[in-house]
Amino acid sequence: MFKRMLSAFGVGGPSVDTVLDSPHAAPGQLISGQVRIQGGSSEAVIDQVVLSLVTRVEVERHDDEYSGVAEFLRVAVAHNVRVAANQPLSVPFQIPVPWETPITAVGGAPLPGVSVGVRTELVIAGAPDKGDLDPVLISPLPSQDRVLQAFGQLGFQFRKADVEAGRIHGVNQELGFYQELEFFPPQQFAGRVNEVELTFVANPHELVVVLEADKRGGVFSSGGDAFGRFHVSHNDAMHTDWASAIGQWLTQVVERGGHGAFGGQPGYGANPAFGGNPAFGGQPGYGQPAYGQPGGYGQPGYGQPGAYGQPGYGGQPAYGYDQHHHQERRGPGMGAVVGGVAAGVVGGMILNEVIDEVGDSFEDEGEDFAGGFDEE
Repeated sequence: MFKRMLSAFGVGGPSVDTVLDSPHAAPGQLISGQVRIQGGSSEAVIDQVVLSLVTRVEVERHDDEYSGVAEFLRVAVAHNVRVAANQPLSVPFQIPVPWETPITAVGGAPLPGVSVGVRTELVIAGAPDKGDLDPVLISPLPSQDRVLQAFGQLGFQFRKADVEAGRIHGVNQELGFYQELEFFPPQQFAGRVNEVELTFVANPHELVVVLEADKRGGVFSSGGDAFGRFHVSHNDAMHTDWASAIGQWLTQVVERGGHGAFGGQPGYGANPAFGGNPAFGGQPGYGQPAYGQPGGYGQPGYGQPGAYGQPGYGGQPAYGYDQHHHQERRGPGMGAVVGGVAAGVVGGMILNEVIDEVGDSFEDEGEDFAGGFDEE
């Protein structure tokens, strides 16, 4: 009886340790591994073994800014699991990485300011969940890496990265947040542009590249934010001269406020590696795309068509351009409209999740994932 009472309060119950087959992944791929459960002092029946993907998200609400942990994928990988007292049990799993998952590594090195982790929960009736949290390095798709390589070629310097709650105007998103990669401009634009922000929105078929330039005002010109948007298939992205396209856009922003075609000339069919991007402080380099998976786009759909993006975006042109000056400042940035923040829910993404003891895993990685919201 005493053991049963302790178990009801989470004492002497099963413990969990999740082991990933690889700490590396990319959008559209699968994360695989094993959930290793160690039986406690008495037999237990686990209602569900649940895995989720989490990241830290910045939320702007009214005049305040908060940061909290967002759960953006949740999968029950096992049900009604009986664990004998003091005995080990292993549950294999595979979970998909959504196409809009934030990038957390460039060139194999962690990207400061952003973390993604696999969280494990044992759901046991009448007892607290036991949790585990394992960081995952999410590398860019080959199509995204082509754009990042162009930033390095042009002389951009990485400033910071974060993930912001909200949606980008005119772009189809599955998740209720987007990542911003912020760069100092190339030397020739210094003094005229404060910074350039880059956002990727991907699905199995298409990559949307969103650019925002913070333009300084002058005696005879006004400042403000200028935007560019580029829709392209993953295959076409591999053959686009991104350095030319981005350079032309930024020149137009400075000289004429950004009005005109975005462009993009064919060229550069090679696939630069996930390493050595000078925009992130490294040297140019070459390597293997998508960790041994040709094309790097994983398994589309995972048996659930449309789960991570709708093909075609309703007939958007392959090469689109959208530019304007943002009069309000700043919401979540890039014209995003934050909706559904009330009650801690943003577009199906759960915020304000309390991770408790598992938060230490991210703190070791330099990120505070202790759960809840922090007001800034």
